[in-house]
Amino acid sequence: MFSSVAPLARLNPFHAPHLQLLQDGVRKRPDPAEPPSPRRSLAAAAIAEEEYSCEYGSLKFYALCGFGGVLSCGLTHTAVVPLDLVKCRIQVDPQKYKSIFNGFSVTVKEDGFRGLAKGWAPTFFGYSMQGLCKFGFYEVFKVLYGNLLGEENSYLWRTSLYLAASASAEFFADIALAPMEAAKVRIQTQPGYANTLRQAAPKMFAEEGVWAFYKGVVPLWMRQIPYTMMKFACFERTVEALYKYVVPKPRSECSKPEQLVVTFTAGYIAGVFCAIVSHPADSVVSVLNKEKGSSASQVLVRLGFKGVWKGLFARIIMIGTLTALQWFIYDSVKVYFRLPRPPPPEMPESLKKKLALTE
Repeated sequence: MFSSVAPLARLNPFHAPHLQLLQDGVRKRPDPAEPPSPRRSLAAAAIAEEEYSCEYGSLKFYALCGFGGVLSCGLTHTAVVPLDLVKCRIQVDPQKYKSIFNGFSVTVKEDGFRGLAKGWAPTFFGYSMQGLCKFGFYEVFKVLYGNLLGEENSYLWRTSLYLAASASAEFFADIALAPMEAAKVRIQTQPGYANTLRQAAPKMFAEEGVWAFYKGVVPLWMRQIPYTMMKFACFERTVEALYKYVVPKPRSECSKPEQLVVTFTAGYIAGVFCAIVSHPADSVVSVLNKEKGSSASQVLVRLGFKGVWKGLFARIIMIGTLTALQWFIYDSVKVYFRLPRPPPPEMPESLKKKLALTE
């Protein structure tokens, strides 16, 4: 029975090496001559638990996590609207907007500094709704899938758990984002089409009906689901690695500001990978929402391999900064509202015993 655990771990494509599990997870057998060491970590956990404003996995917990997502996504995406505008214009008109600096220069020359803020309203409302679903549902699905897997498999397959929970959350988040994303791209990339959300939305509905707001949802899934899977899984495992190999003391001994610095660092590292993974689909979304009657496959063929990577440098800067700030804001909301913030995962005692018996 116990011998099946190690092969099960190896079958998972995202598992940690078996030897690492043995080295890190198995305690040495206690020496009867040694006095028992004090269990300060359990006492600290008990004290921290009393200070929480709600129970982990409660409705209040999920609601406040969703609120943290609204702030983290809505505020950060709105703050980088100028860079996003230039990035979108490079993608849809590379002949006119040749680089980031050239794109800023041409935009300011034609529209003034106010022109850099085009699309801020759909960005704010769209990404606030996306953040609500993305972070709120991620916590819901992480608990749901974790309960289905059980404690031991949740640890062994934790990266797969993060990937599945984040993909499920982003599926719904993109449905909430799609209408505002479509309006934003029209405002930013079609000169003279509309200057505000109040002008763009009725015009889009009159021309193409409801389809105008959702025709980009499939390429949005193509862009955002891999992005979010990387964002959450890479962040979770990077935090785990930072506390294990970089931070000189356990997380429980770190102050709240120190923990938030680790959060920001892990968020930026995750953001760089997110930008690279999702950029080709982002290019397709930008062109698709600008043009009428085109499909995602047609746009992809026309752009070609080189074309889908236009604006990557701008996206890396934007997404790296965005992702770091989003995790920082989200974690700060958890700290402010005294929400449970579980430490990096540790091997369950039952699994330690099973692995010890297989040696």
